[in-house]
Amino acid sequence: MESSPVTKSDSEHLRSSSSLGIGRDLVDFDDRQDKPLLDRVVSEPVATGNFNHQRRRRVGARPAALDRPRRQQSLSRDIGHAAKETYLITGLSFKLLRYLGVGYRWITRLLGLGFYALLLMPGFLQVAYHYFFSSHVRRSIVYGDQPRNRLDLYLPANSTDEPKPVVIFVTGGAWIIGYKAWGSLLGLQLAERDIIVACIDYRNFPQGTISDMVKDVCQGISFVYNNIAYYGGDTDRIYLMGQSAGAHIAGCALLELAIQESVKGENASVKVSDLKAYFSLSGGYNLPNLVDHFHKRGLYRSIFLSVMEGEESLKQYSPEVRILDPSIKNAISLLPPIILYHGTADLSVPSDASQTFCNTLQKVGAQAELILYEGKTHTDLFLQDPLRGGKDELFDHIVSVIHADDREALAKDAAAPPRRRLVPEFLLKLARRISPF
Repeated sequence: MESSPVTKSDSEHLRSSSSLGIGRDLVDFDDRQDKPLLDRVVSEPVATGNFNHQRRRRVGARPAALDRPRRQQSLSRDIGHAAKETYLITGLSFKLLRYLGVGYRWITRLLGLGFYALLLMPGFLQVAYHYFFSSHVRRSIVYGDQPRNRLDLYLPANSTDEPKPVVIFVTGGAWIIGYKAWGSLLGLQLAERDIIVACIDYRNFPQGTISDMVKDVCQGISFVYNNIAYYGGDTDRIYLMGQSAGAHIAGCALLELAIQESVKGENASVKVSDLKAYFSLSGGYNLPNLVDHFHKRGLYRSIFLSVMEGEESLKQYSPEVRILDPSIKNAISLLPPIILYHGTADLSVPSDASQTFCNTLQKVGAQAELILYEGKTHTDLFLQDPLRGGKDELFDHIVSVIHADDREALAKDAAAPPRRRLVPEFLLKLARRISPF
């Protein structure tokens, strides 16, 4: 993957500080185009003295090199990257299988997942082609020092000097099979509406446990927050979004960053109070209430507790429980508006999970809204409906919130043609019937 170079003077301002104990800067991109991005990233100590001043001063700034035509990536490099990513996922899958052993429920879910993916393959192949070969997708940008500390950027084809709104997306995957490329469909479609999308990868179980996942996501958010202006992003219009397990992890990270800001103020690596909104899709936020449900669905209690670092940690990683702690009242006041989306026919995570979280948020004074979609399943909102093309209530609502203060963008949205169908309807209906989610 190529990435447009950044000049030495610009690189000195690139800051990705993290108050979680890891600080990395993206500095000094090599001008040579024959080296992959991951080989062109180096690190230096973080300077935090005038961080907020620098961030605001650099809003909308982007190096001239980003405006120069980028040379076409070589086919061999793209194929090599795809093979490397496939090897990573395959290796993690086999590690997981060895850990799980034999169990009826999860084996049936695994077989169902295989048939489900096969039925949706016509759409997945089209998305994969754009993911690997589009010049507007910057893959595997390093944001930390762990193997999975990578993120993908989806940049609008309409490159202008006007800064673009940004969505930081955390993918789902039952805390076990999450991967940044799962957000490629969302990233590509939002990029068509002039919105930059950053899909954060993070360590899954058994490579990491919940504290590692939250730490990774916090660091990824910090990286985007401090560096996205150099890719044409508007740091005054950053949104956070998570789906399923990603919604839970992002919720934990958001709360953690809010607590840090309440303590450090202007010196915090991320100003949560500056985020425009948090979109949370089909998430679970009270883990003690969900353990038995997940066990019945095939995510066995012993495995789930291993992921969550024991039963004693469930409340600590339950945003719905933590926000009731009076000692973090100041942090709650810093939270951005939270919009919860859930389908009423969701079997993986009951829609009551979002309902009770919304009620609790409102109880402690946070700004929260719940939008329920009648008859929608766990995957309808995130996969089947987007693959179906045409108009999509969830997608349209998210875009309308992001473009709410931009009349020109709203006019373009209204005139935009319906999204193209990627999978025939009969395959979508069959996939919905056998979905393990």
